[in-house]
Amino acid sequence: MSFKDMLRADESLIRDDVPLSIDFQPKVIRYREIQQRQFAAAIKPLLQERNGRNLFVYGAPGVGKTVACKHVLRELEEEVDNVIPIYINCWKNNTAYKMVVDLCNQLGITLITNQKTSELFSRAVQILNKQKAVFVFDEIDKLEDFDLLYMVLEEIYRKAIFLITNYKEKVQQLDERIMSRLTPELVEFKSYNKEEIHGILAERLKYAFVPGVWDEPAFSIIVEKTSAVGDLRKGLFLMRESANLAEEKAQRKITSTEVKIAIAKLDESKSVPKELDTELKNILETIKKHPGLKMGDVFQEFLKAGGEMSYRNFSRKLDHLNDLKLITLQRAALGNEGNTTIVNIYTEKKITDF
Repeated sequence: MSFKDMLRADESLIRDDVPLSIDFQPKVIRYREIQQRQFAAAIKPLLQERNGRNLFVYGAPGVGKTVACKHVLRELEEEVDNVIPIYINCWKNNTAYKMVVDLCNQLGITLITNQKTSELFSRAVQILNKQKAVFVFDEIDKLEDFDLLYMVLEEIYRKAIFLITNYKEKVQQLDERIMSRLTPELVEFKSYNKEEIHGILAERLKYAFVPGVWDEPAFSIIVEKTSAVGDLRKGLFLMRESANLAEEKAQRKITSTEVKIAIAKLDESKSVPKELDTELKNILETIKKHPGLKMGDVFQEFLKAGGEMSYRNFSRKLDHLNDLKLITLQRAALGNEGNTTIVNIYTEKKITDF
């Protein structure tokens, strides 16, 4: 490599790293036109002074659920004066109190310390019922309780509610008092196909990188690997990491060599915390001893081993272990007995396996 081909210290291959985030919102959400129309249909009654429709939005991680919903809220804020957009991340705000504090902050309500959940919600109701609202509750399966959702259903006059989760079966696990009032329509986000992943990553590449820095074979490898795992977040990580590796070597081009190293790094990296809490460790140990059982049977084995918790809390713990890719939860039909969930230890497939 000649000296003139090397980057100076003040140069970068990345001109804007925001488009390399999964939460980046382009002006147009590609390949999600059907879902966008469903969102619009759910909101339309609000614009006609009627109650909106409620949606249960589901699909695998990294398929655009959150981005598409946030895009709708952004358009509402820009184009409609009397509909209030509300987005609440239930992973960060997993109790009614945390959720209502977030709600009050979004509505500009001040002096909220030392007030109960019901008191804070009453203040929010006074604002919301003068207008209309679209609520997006993201990662709804992470909630410890559903009290605020119930209060929204009961006390907000005109609203549309979108619940987002990775798991379709979560709609069946909602409290009956919630379901009877919610009656949601299902909106599925299927995994992107290879052509769609190519289009999305190519668009992000255009926004994020200096023109001409990507070798086409290198980018093609990223598209192939991302398509194999079906998670757009993996492709965005590989693009960013490949660029960082090229910059470390002061290159002006990102080549297949950097991409292959980035893939190896991705396989080595784990999103699993170094230490699980005692309850999660005990549940995981139970599953290791009794793999392939129905969820209810795993729960009984956990109790036999001395565990203490409600079935509902146990189910949430399994969801958390599933998110960490330590176990798998697979729906299975039992004929006349209905459906069940089979619990197994997760066997990781590396991106280099594809």
